[in-house]
Order: sequence, then structure tokens, then C-alpha cells
Amino acid sequence: MAADNPHPTPIRRTRADQARVVADVLRHHIHAGGYPDGLPSETDLATEFSVSRNTVREALAVLKAEGLIDRGTKVGTHVAVRKYDHGLDALVGLKETFKDYGEVRNEVRAVLRMAAPPTVARKLELEPGTRVVYIERLRYLGDLPLSLDLTYLAPDIGDLVVEHPLETNDVFALIEQVSGQRLGSASLALEAISADPHSAATLQVPDGAALLMLERLTSLGDGRPVDLEYIRMRGDRITMRGNLFRN
Repeated sequence: MAADNPHPTPIRRTRADQARVVADVLRHHIHAGGYPDGLPSETDLATEFSVSRNTVREALAVLKAEGLIDRGTKVGTHVAVRKYDHGLDALVGLKETFKDYGEVRNEVRAVLRMAAPPTVARKLELEPGTRVVYIERLRYLGDLPLSLDLTYLAPDIGDLVVEHPLETNDVFALIEQVSGQRLGSASLALEAISADPHSAATLQVPDGAALLMLERLTSLGDGRPVDLEYIRMRGDRITMRGNLFRN
């Protein structure tokens, strides 16, 4: 029986595969605030990644097509747009999350009382058909539309929340104010979806653009679920970040 080869066979990557690896590393370094004075030259990047200049050009072409960088023969390669970090480590509203980036304001598109859809009633632990408070908001950072939030609130909480200005307040802060309790925890699911025509027009992105869809069910400190949200966020402007610990 032949002995096992102690030296693994090197992976033969195509140039497109190598370019993808380079683009991934550069993309995340840019999102982390890297290259404030512009990206290194093609030659320097080729040396850094141990690839050819043609591979670097392909990687940069990918990032340019995403709108992440600008390139010019005399000005070099610079970051065109940066994403905003949205943490996953703390239960905070958008206004709290982006307080260091600028002013968050809300365009309130709908406030109504409606019979809870079955899934909503089940998640909020309500009887089928219970009337809940529904709020739809388009949320801006400055003049940039960042997210479209659909919120279902338990009726006793929601009735009090909507008595306050929703244009300038986070719903989380209002829930704590009207309930006299701190929020305790939330369960969430995050997935990538394509922008439907309505969402695309609302968020000012192309049809089919990548969105982050967040479903978040938030409970008070006593464990009672009171807030169910479906949030569409612009994938081109928001990066979700968090810290994980192995038990």
C-alpha cells in the first residue's frame, strides 16, 4: 500500500479564480476603512497577492463594476463609495446604530391597525385575527435611502407608540418609553434577496439589486414579544458586522 503523500497537490486556479480572491480581500479591506489615500499600484498589488498584473486588473474591474472604486490614468485607483457598518452584537435601533455617520430620519409611509396575518400573530403570541399596529417607514441617512422597514407591534404597545413622532424617533426607544420596560432580546434571520421593482424604486437602486432582508422579533425584558420587523436594507451601502465567541 502506497504511503500517503505528505505534500498536498497545489490547487491550479484560473486567472478568474485568482482575481475573485484578490477582489474579495480588497473589497473587505475597503469596507473596513482601508485605502483612505487610494489603492496601491497594480504592480504593488500583484506583488502583495503573488499574482500577475492582469489578474489584478480583472479584480479591480470587478470592484469598479460594483461601483466600489474609481480608476483613472492620471489619478490612480480610489475608493468611490464606502459602506456603513451595522452591528449584530447589540439590540439598538437604526438611529443609535448610525449616530456617528449622520442624521437618521424617517419617511412614514403608513400607520394603520390591521388584523395580524397568521404568521405575525403566532410570532407575537397573539390570538389569530388580533388587530396589531402596522408601521411602514423609509429610513434615510442624510439624503440617502438606506432601508425600508415594515413593523408589526403588539396592540397595547403600538397604540401608545404611534402617539409620538415617528419621523425622528426609533421605535425601540419609544417601546421602552411607553412600556416602562427595557427591551430584552431579539431573534433574527438575515438573507440576501433581489430588489423587486417597488423596493428598487423606493430605495433608489436598480431592479434586481442585492438587498439584505432582516427579520427581527424583539421582546421586552420579561420575555414578551412585542415587535416584529421585516427590514430591506441596501446591500451596496450596509455591511453587517458582529463578533462570535466559541463556547
